[in-house]
Amino acid sequence: MSEIAPLPTKRPLTRLRDIVENGQAILEYTHEMDLAAYLDSQITRDTCERCFARVSEASVKLGPIAQELFPTHNWPAMRGLGNMLRHDYADILDETIWKTITDRLPPLIVELETFLARYPEDQETL
Repeated sequence: MSEIAPLPTKRPLTRLRDIVENGQAILEYTHEMDLAAYLDSQITRDTCERCFARVSEASVKLGPIAQELFPTHNWPAMRGLGNMLRHDYADILDETIWKTITDRLPPLIVELETFLARYPEDQETL
């Protein structure tokens, strides 16, 4: 049985803004933390995982346009993270989430913010 790809959103700029908003929230929640502090804070880990679930959902809704516009980021992994958080949460490694927060999230946010700066806040389509 072949997997049917979800239809891309009719509001790609809104979905990109959702990713930026939740990514910025994650960075705010973890500001001035190191891995040890992150591991010590269950509330921060839970909050970040919830924001990552939203990032994942927005990535799913973007469909292939995300890869076309921003090919340097691992969109399949972003889309898959939501499933992992919902279904395989016991297997999620906090260190992997931390590495994503510190290494992958900042450049993604910068690239999306730069792209979105070309469009008015109320514009939803490219």
